[in-house]
Amino acid sequence: MGLDNYRTVLDNPPFRLAAGNTAHFLAVCIPLLMSLSFFAALLLSAGAARAEKTGSMGGSRIYTLFRTTLVLPMTVPAASMVLVWRIFLCPEGVLNQLLTRVSGQNWDIDWAFSSRAFPVLIVTYLWKHMGYAMVLWLAGLGAIPRELYEAAKMDGAGAAASLLFITLPGLRGSFGLVGTVVLVNAFRVYREAYLLAGSYPDSSIYLLPHLFAHWFLQLDIQKMTAAAVLLVVSFLTPVLLVQGLKFIFRYCERGNRNYFP
Repeated sequence: MGLDNYRTVLDNPPFRLAAGNTAHFLAVCIPLLMSLSFFAALLLSAGAARAEKTGSMGGSRIYTLFRTTLVLPMTVPAASMVLVWRIFLCPEGVLNQLLTRVSGQNWDIDWAFSSRAFPVLIVTYLWKHMGYAMVLWLAGLGAIPRELYEAAKMDGAGAAASLLFITLPGLRGSFGLVGTVVLVNAFRVYREAYLLAGSYPDSSIYLLPHLFAHWFLQLDIQKMTAAAVLLVVSFLTPVLLVQGLKFIFRYCERGNRNYFP
């Protein structure tokens, strides 16, 4: 009886669609957000250090403004943010009017309810959460001693070598924290998807929370619990594999140190 629930869920076309879209969204957004926020943090950190060294008040204000611009979307409620996006992306919205003036052709695409809804959701997610991830990266960069960079510069190391041998090893702890926060926020994108396109969005942004909401309204508890167990197992498996590999690497490294005193 219990295994039949898992077979029913796995054979369910809406579950396959929602699981595939969710995996697609995670595979695209998590690397994008982590890399973009990381390079934004590098830019801000280098600019702030340069402005502090030269004593340039103008440069410091520019980087402060840039940082505030990226962090500001964090303070905007999701409902207000999506309302602005809908005004911008509706058939009579700002984007279509701009494209009509530039191209000379009539644009009346409803970006949130078409095949272009997936890129729209990605941009919405990146715009909302990039500032928070950047702040976490900045905290990790601030913990790296500046003396290491100065010593590397005196030894002739360039920017690429400093990034590879100082910055990245110094951010090993931050990678796990930022990755966890980004993953959690990626599952919370259902708020934006629901407010943007409702309970029945375009098939490209039909995510697992949409499916769970429909099953909850139908009180289909068997499917919900079976799907929840499958999701927990699918996400715990890579985490356990990564932790196991880290343990093996640490054990091998410790063994090499004992073997080569």
